[in-house]
Amino acid sequence: MKRAVFLDRDGVINRVRVRDGKPYPPDTLAEFELLPGVEWTIRALRKAGFLIIVVTNQPDVATGVQRRNVVESMHDKLRAMGLCDDIKVCYHADADDCECRKPNTGLVLAAQEKYNLDLSRCYIIGDREGDIQLGKRLGMISMLVKTGRKESSEHEWTEAPDFVFPDLELAVHHILNQERQ
Repeated sequence: MKRAVFLDRDGVINRVRVRDGKPYPPDTLAEFELLPGVEWTIRALRKAGFLIIVVTNQPDVATGVQRRNVVESMHDKLRAMGLCDDIKVCYHADADDCECRKPNTGLVLAAQEKYNLDLSRCYIIGDREGDIQLGKRLGMISMLVKTGRKESSEHEWTEAPDFVFPDLELAVHHILNQERQ
């Protein structure tokens, strides 16, 4: 069975836009900026044999704030750079109560079936509690990075992450060090 690293998009791979203290995804392809170190860390994971699967909620499409083709152009950029093997997207709003919206398991289970993944040997890296809850529900190793929402240590977690890192680069260093042991 194969192994994968599941990555949230906004705040993990790319920079978020902060308005009134709240993070938002980029509005345009021009605003879609990778965070420092992201490109080489993802390439290191791929070289180590991991599939890279982006799992992202994009509810602004459902609410009419964002156009789907703009989101897809951002994903096309990631694919063209060779930074992912797949991208699983939920375009629903919170109120839709769908199975694919994180922390629900639909996006990851679809990838598990498609790629024959051993989820107990997979990682999920995100910047919010929903990413961690998703990982815990499926027995994955969960990692919180503080480059997006910066949920504080005082946050009362329903499910605490297995590991917390300041950014994706240090999370990936941890994964690769585990692989060497």
